[in-house]
Amino acid sequence: MFELIDPAQAQNRSFGLVFHPSFSISSLPEYARQAEEMGFDELWLWDDCFLPGAFSAAAIALSATHKIKVCIGLIPVPALNPLFMAMEITSLAGAFPGRFIAGFGHGVEPWMKQIGAAERSSLARLRETVTVVRDLLHGEEINFDGEFVRMEHVKMQQLPDAVPPLYIGAMREKSLALAGSLADGTLFTSMSSLTYTRWALGHIQAGMQKAGKTDQRVVGFVDVKVNEAGASARAATRRSLAARLPWADVHIQHSGYAEEIAQYLQTHSSADLAKDMPDAWLDAFSASGTPQQVSTLLKQWFEAGLNSIIIQPLWGDASCQSEYIKYLPAILKDLRNPL
Repeated sequence: MFELIDPAQAQNRSFGLVFHPSFSISSLPEYARQAEEMGFDELWLWDDCFLPGAFSAAAIALSATHKIKVCIGLIPVPALNPLFMAMEITSLAGAFPGRFIAGFGHGVEPWMKQIGAAERSSLARLRETVTVVRDLLHGEEINFDGEFVRMEHVKMQQLPDAVPPLYIGAMREKSLALAGSLADGTLFTSMSSLTYTRWALGHIQAGMQKAGKTDQRVVGFVDVKVNEAGASARAATRRSLAARLPWADVHIQHSGYAEEIAQYLQTHSSADLAKDMPDAWLDAFSASGTPQQVSTLLKQWFEAGLNSIIIQPLWGDASCQSEYIKYLPAILKDLRNPL
């Protein structure tokens, strides 16, 4: 099995927390401080359409904290010009050296169509954008006539002391291989099961080998709901997953449960799934329950090959913030211990 790190090397692991876009932006400074105090290494922000912007949110979070890294996952490449991406990244990386990570992705297709930014080949756009942004951040003069990106004599006049890591969010074979060949790291969305993770790592490795690369960091979002009443946490996660599972095609296909799920969805509704989702499916796509259950489940993603686990609250779950403050410090301490 391909692994990007040795799971026994616990010091190489990192942990992140998502500031969910459904939360009020006014709560971000305190949320970021709490994430740092709880011992998280990274705070991840989403650049979702119609919600507060991730670049300005990153500046807020960085200003409110001292050492935690702040990461955007993901910047939709059809929506912004690569120069303006490089300008924003330069501001954050220059003001907060070593504390910013930029992630790039295709963007949610319906949203990109809605705002007139949809592309006929998002893979080419992703490749061209990340290539040009990196070159701009290294001070190169860009003369680029690509399929989507076109620039003449474009050069940044100020540069960050150190270029921050550039990640790519990927789900399918070609995007995963592109991330392996081009990016400093790859981001998996939530609902990436252990079986999917191992399958995806193989495609990342193929991209790395083709490009002659040896370094790559892989992070994965994991839906986490935790409290002492483990049954209620798991019930809430079932409801959340039931709304998304019918649409998670690539994740289901490589989950090890594709046939079972397809058969179930032919004869059952989302309401049935919210009540009766088997424990095996629930545990494949999330980590929920008591603190011990959550800790045990999260460890498996390190065993599958992730370098960093990013804890993601359920959508609209206002109770998660108080639960996380109460339970996550002990869970993180347990996860940092050698297996």
